[in-house]
Amino acid sequence: MQLRKFGILAAVLAGLTSPAATAPSQPNNVILFVTDGLRAAIVDDETAPALSALRRDGVDFANPHSLFPTFTTANASAFATGHYLGDTGDFSNVIYPGFPVANAGTSVTPFLEQDDVIGEMDRHFGGNYLNETTVLAAARGRGFSTAAIGKLGPVLIQDSAAREGTGTIIVDDDTGNGGLKLAADFQAAVKAAGLPPGPPPRSDSTPNINQQRYFLDVATKVVLPRFKAAGKPFVLVFWSRDPDGTQHNQNDGDGKLVPGINGPSSLGAIRNADSNLRDLRAALDRLGLAATTDIVVSADHGFSTVSKESKTSSAAKSRYDDVATGSLPPGFMAIDLSRALKLPLVDPDRFRAGIDPANGDYPRRGNGLVGNDPNKPDIIVAANGGSDLIYLPQSNAASLAPKIVQFLLTQDYVSGIFVDDTLGRVAGALPLSAINLEGRALTPVPAIVVNFRSFDTGCGTPLTCAVEVADSTLYQGQGIHGSFSRADTANFMAAIGPDFKAHYRDGAPVSNADIGMTLSRLLDLKREPKGKLTGRVIGEALRNGEAEPRPASQILRSEPAQGLTTVLNYQTVGEVKYFDAAGFEGRTVGLRVK
Repeated sequence: MQLRKFGILAAVLAGLTSPAATAPSQPNNVILFVTDGLRAAIVDDETAPALSALRRDGVDFANPHSLFPTFTTANASAFATGHYLGDTGDFSNVIYPGFPVANAGTSVTPFLEQDDVIGEMDRHFGGNYLNETTVLAAARGRGFSTAAIGKLGPVLIQDSAAREGTGTIIVDDDTGNGGLKLAADFQAAVKAAGLPPGPPPRSDSTPNINQQRYFLDVATKVVLPRFKAAGKPFVLVFWSRDPDGTQHNQNDGDGKLVPGINGPSSLGAIRNADSNLRDLRAALDRLGLAATTDIVVSADHGFSTVSKESKTSSAAKSRYDDVATGSLPPGFMAIDLSRALKLPLVDPDRFRAGIDPANGDYPRRGNGLVGNDPNKPDIIVAANGGSDLIYLPQSNAASLAPKIVQFLLTQDYVSGIFVDDTLGRVAGALPLSAINLEGRALTPVPAIVVNFRSFDTGCGTPLTCAVEVADSTLYQGQGIHGSFSRADTANFMAAIGPDFKAHYRDGAPVSNADIGMTLSRLLDLKREPKGKLTGRVIGEALRNGEAEPRPASQILRSEPAQGLTTVLNYQTVGEVKYFDAAGFEGRTVGLRVK
């Protein structure tokens, strides 16, 4: 009898300790902290001590990559999904979606950093214009606590289905101002924390301190305590508008290229983002969450100073009331194409008003419709900054594309051209597939992507003092991004936490698409991809991870035309591509031709 009792007890104890009976371990919490527009080379112990310390103590991604075109919503889609732009269809901040967007004043070239525009895009494209499940949406589906806080536009992209105030908490510029809905209990918690229902207006030409302090207070005083009380794994995206917003709009240089984005306003914006990270980490410590929380920090792109110089552009030869004499106006590429092809130009953002540069007029936002019928234009130019998108929506696209490329090759502001694969080989240009812009996107694919010239001011560190021609409403000496220079693709990236190695310098190439894939792995999410243009899990940076891969460096060249060749520098890890720089020899910062 005693033996039987002992046997039963042993069986019970064995069952309690067997793998099948052990409760499955939960994934650690994850914070993605996005430092919008932060250059990798500008961060050190003086400019950004908190960011520098995190990079030193955790993982230093020393070979970082933004996706090209190097714009905010484009890279937001990569963080969100782990896919390149050929799959997400978010090709730039301004795109042609194929229909007039009511929430953008019926423009066919909407600016995507607006919640109502994103909502309309989702509705038009079957509920999800990105066509891929985001990390936050998948985490929400598993019952995890999820939130995205900060900059208007890219925050909502992380989980745009959460606009009704249920599930993922979304707090951005428009919260409390007629923007996205928030659950009643969350609004009450914000009030109980002594915070107003929405953020103050953002500051552009000076560091965005007050608005970001509000977002930080919401994160540390409301969201993180709620997440801790829920006792579930959480995912928080915190998107800092600085240094991007300040770098864009600072006026330190008074129209000069120096100091450009290295003046006191921009350095103050970097310190602002740095202090936000410091205070967020301090809150994790106070709440007892630091030991179970991974922090991944990444900028969406690098940054450069605006140039408005060209000796070849006909647009620069006209006079405009609010443009310096001899400088490129907003919409210079649309104006130049209109004149070269002898076709009328209208402004899609002013209810298709006609544009006559001879009378001092230009497209107010740089976008242009070129053709005899403004309702069926032959050419649509989506102006973005350091690169522009050209769409050819009519049946004459195959014959028109070579003419456009031939003209662009004559312009000194151009440095590299990419053409839709369906248009065939075009001398002087590389195919869009070479840079992962051909995939499963739902939105129309640009026919031509034009990269603009970049150079440096001779400071000795080209990646911190790069300048690029920009099709933008900003002035010379202010800040911009979007080009295929290494200054714009070299974004700051680092990570720290229980799942990451400590004091590790990762020399393998890493991209923003890899961030999306790695977050998905850390959270053990099962997402079924529709497209194949994905990043990789950064296994070498994880504790007990794999060996650091050895990348292969590649140079791809187009057929020459008019003495110019589009050259592409990239690296590969397996089948995953990482794009360093592209353009014409001598016209792109960081471009290698041999």
